[in-house]
Amino acid sequence: MDNVRDMTELSMQAKSDWHDEELRFFHFSLSQMAPYLNQEGTTILREINHEIENRGGLIR
Repeated sequence: MDNVRDMTELSMQAKSDWHDEELRFFHFSLSQMAPYLNQEGTTILREINHEIENRGGLIR
């Protein structure tokens, strides 16, 4: 968690440039809030899911 950049910085970067730890953290966080996300939040979560799939999943 020490190397996780905040969403403000990450929003200006392609998901392919995110570190695995950042994808894991924001996937978990946004998934927990999924029922409350607006359209932009669900789009970000979908993009994170797509990037995780492109990487073949994330190993803990």
